[in-house]
Order: sequence, then structure tokens, then C-alpha cells
Amino acid sequence: MSQHAAPADRPLGVGILGAGPVTQAIHLPALARLQDILEVRHIMDVDPAVASSVAARVGAVAGTSMDALLADPAVDIVAICSPHQFHADQVIAACRAGKKAVLCEKPFAMNAEEAARISAVSTETGVPIVVGAMHTFDPGWLAAEQNWGDLPEQVHTIRSSIVLPPNARFEDFATEIITRPAAGSPDYSDIEVIKGALQGGIMGLAIHDLPLVRRFTPDFADIEVLNVFHVRPFGYAVSLRTPTRVIELRAVMNSTWKPEWTFEAIGDDAALHIDFTPSYVQAGSAVATISRGNGSETSVFGPYGHNGYEGEWRELAGLARGTRPAPSAQTLIDDLTFALAIAEATVASAAAGHAGAAEEAGVSA
Repeated sequence: MSQHAAPADRPLGVGILGAGPVTQAIHLPALARLQDILEVRHIMDVDPAVASSVAARVGAVAGTSMDALLADPAVDIVAICSPHQFHADQVIAACRAGKKAVLCEKPFAMNAEEAARISAVSTETGVPIVVGAMHTFDPGWLAAEQNWGDLPEQVHTIRSSIVLPPNARFEDFATEIITRPAAGSPDYSDIEVIKGALQGGIMGLAIHDLPLVRRFTPDFADIEVLNVFHVRPFGYAVSLRTPTRVIELRAVMNSTWKPEWTFEAIGDDAALHIDFTPSYVQAGSAVATISRGNGSETSVFGPYGHNGYEGEWRELAGLARGTRPAPSAQTLIDDLTFALAIAEATVASAAAGHAGAAEEAGVSA
């Protein structure tokens, strides 16, 4: 039992730092379905009008001060939904405030130094940290994990494929890592625009599936980018490899294609295919299909009664009550390191390709 365990006779109190679209469209609906175990008690936002409006929906205290929220004895769990540049310091502050668990939206840090600081404080304080990569908490994924047997050892190809409808709000959120132009059309002849879009695509969208990719990539530290293609207006196609795996990451926003979010891990004698529901859609769990013997034997898992967003909060409640083991801080660091390495290599490859094309054009001229 954790030293921070909470009594089981009352719902755990939730405090949320940042009351933007993620809080409003994702966390509040999920928490509304879990009122027997979790209760929103304090919402902080730098915009007092936003804080008041969102807090009023759930009968919570509103404020503009992080310190006040962390000092609130009614708050057991802190959810950090603020802009990414504040994540590391806020995670550390929540741990030091003696809270029972912390949820941080991805990415929980922007570099290895921040990640190491977070890991050290989590170890020192004993406060467990969960990063909001909702697919790892989806019951469809968890069922697949329990039933795939030796699949991770035999996998040779891994794919994450995302097709989303045009959605300005989602695009803004997915690319919040970069500073986007306030208005006007992007200048796709500017390599900095391309690099920013790819960086934002990997760290804002692909990052949802990268912990899953890493689960099948034992040699993830030795990764090479084979090919990078920026899909306009928003998307990417990135091919990578390690000494034993081929990885394909694809995303596109297109008004003519049916939305889908799939993950595949293909081995010599078995394969996993998962259909996830799109982000911002409270549409139930993923459905996982495991095939063996060239498709002659197939097992389907899901859909289940709750999605990955609810799964995150169920996990947090268990952690806060001391009934679930804390996640490894090293796992969080490895997931982040993997994502940063892919983003950096993708951007470097795109820059090199752009420079090569420019040089060739100059020679041709």
C-alpha cells in the first residue's frame, strides 16, 4: 500500500491545471462517467473567465493560481493539461505538494534533462506519474497485450496509420509544439515550416502510438530514418528501421477518406491489428484482432464498455488508492526518448532532403 493511499469511502478529488479543449472535450466527459470514484474539485486556468466557466459545469472551485490548487486539501490527483512548456515544472510541483498521483498530458517533458528531473522527484516523493497516451490504457490494447503470446519477439513490421477529417481545432492541438502562423497560408517552400509541421506531427499526433511501437521494438535505441514525406496541409509519412524492425508512421487529414486510426504489428507467424477511435471522440474502446497461421486462426477482442481516456482515470484512481503498482519512471523516460529521437531524426532527414533538392535545382539552373 502506497504511503499516499487514500481512504476508499469517498471519491478522490481531482484538480486540473489548464481548462482548454483537452480538459473540456476529453477529461470532463470521462470523469462524468466515473463520479462514483472521482470528483472534479478545483480547476485552474490563466484566463479567469475560462476557469470560472469550466469549473461551473462541474461545481468545482475556479482559480488562476497553480499554488492554490496544489495547496487545496480536497485535491488528491492533479491533471496537467497546460501548454507543453509548463509540464515539467508543474509535474515536479505536484509531486512535491504531496498529491497521490499525477496525470500529465503528452509530452510530459521536452528533453532528456527535464525527464531526468521528473524521474528523480517521482522516485524521491513516491508520487506515481501517468502520461496521457490514452491508447496504452485502452481495454482493447490491454486485451491484446494479454493474449498476443510471443508476437513481440517475432514482429518485423510495425505501422501506425491515422486518417482524420479536416479539423482546425485538432490541427492546432496536434501541432501546439510549434509556433504556428497567426494567419495566412503556410509557405511550403520554407524548410522551417516543413520542419515545424513534422516536429508537431510526431510529438503531437504520432506520440499517441509511439509507446505501442516501442513495445514491439526492443532495439529502439538504434533507429534510422529511411524516408520522410510531409503531407499537405497536415500529415506525414515516415519510414524508419532498427536492426530488426521496420516502422511506418503515417497521418493525413482528408475530407474524402473515412476517418480511421489503426495500429499493426506483423510477425512471421502472427499479426496484430487494432482499430482505435479517433482522438476527441468518446466512441468506445478499440477493437483488436490477433491472427495466426497466415490468418487461419483469428481472435477478436472488444469493443469494451470504456475507452482509453476512462482507462487513464481508472488507473489514476487505483494508483492514488495504492491498489495498483506505480508505473516505472524509466518506461516514461524511454517512451519520451524514443519519441524525441524519431522527431529529431525526421526533421533532420527532411532538412537534408530539402538542401539536396535545392542544390540540385541550383546545378540544373
